Amino acid sequence: MSMIKIEHLRKEYPNVTPLKDVSVEINKGDIISVIGPSGTGKSTLLRCLNQLEAPTSGTVTVDGEVITDPKCDISKVRRKMGMVFQSFNLFNNLNIIENVISAPINILKTPRAQAYSEGMELLRRVGLAEKAESFPEELSGGQKQRVAIARAIAMKPEIILFDEPTSALDPTMVGEVLSVIRSLAKDGMTMMIVTHEMKFARDVSNRVFYMDEGGIYEEGTPDEIFNSPKKEKTRVFIKRLKQLPLTIESADFDYIAYSSQLEMFGKDNSLNEKTIRNLLLVFEEAVKQGISTRNDVFPIEVMAEFSETDESVTLEAVYKGESYDPATNGDELSAKLIRSMTAKHSHTYNNGENRFACTVKSL
Repeated sequence: MSMIKIEHLRKEYPNVTPLKDVSVEINKGDIISVIGPSGTGKSTLLRCLNQLEAPTSGTVTVDGEVITDPKCDISKVRRKMGMVFQSFNLFNNLNIIENVISAPINILKTPRAQAYSEGMELLRRVGLAEKAESFPEELSGGQKQRVAIARAIAMKPEIILFDEPTSALDPTMVGEVLSVIRSLAKDGMTMMIVTHEMKFARDVSNRVFYMDEGGIYEEGTPDEIFNSPKKEKTRVFIKRLKQLPLTIESADFDYIAYSSQLEMFGKDNSLNEKTIRNLLLVFEEAVKQGISTRNDVFPIEVMAEFSETDESVTLEAVYKGESYDPATNGDELSAKLIRSMTAKHSHTYNNGENRFACTVKSL
């Protein structure tokens, strides 16, 4: 069942357009993690959903009501949609329980005794009942964020938007906040979470939005996005890849200069000497001694990659000509050296294009 429908949402600022064209539906019970590089419109998307930012164009429909319509009573719609900010936004002049129950009393007109009872139950749920009479300045960052979550839940929303809820926290406090969000997920609360915590996004979500190029660049299940992303920018982001592209135009390419670039690439990424040596040797045997000596293979597109996620180093070469795998079809000694210096290697050939890839052995 669709809870939120976004159609051709666009948001422009004077010098940048973070959202160019976003169309997607959010279903009841969805737990959506929104990931991507900084500046790709993740927080802007959330703020447009509850009209903290007015979209330049497009529509947002919540439970059948078009909230981008100027006639819409946005305050009524916001009661269905709680939001937790990275900066907590607690009232410093109120103690913790008053922070939690202020909105239910003043907006929902909940009787004070009922609001207090429900508020204390929420504080128990987030582990902060003993802090009910404390003030925000007496709490740690993680505790403040847990209070902010309790305050959002107190309004009994149908969906909660989390805007990087752990980004302002000391690393030691991140876990306590994520634990509370996980408990909400188990209860079936519909949530949309902008986060940089990749393991959390993988574990808690049923859908993941990767944002780039002014919209939802790729969408899928956690398994699809984190294990087998279809698009290149998603793959680079997920694996936190550092890349060095090289283009070889002829057999007389400047091998010394290219090898120097590869060596510097290894040192810049703090690779150990053995890994750098193996990378250089694979490049020499597979590309210089093998692929580049064949006819009609140019240009050869070479890509060296280092993954910060698993600290693996790969080398890939894409080239034309007949089917040729330097790890099996090349000079016997070169092929043997390639196999000995790589943890794994592969070769595919489709429509006249070869693709050789290998993972370089390290310590």
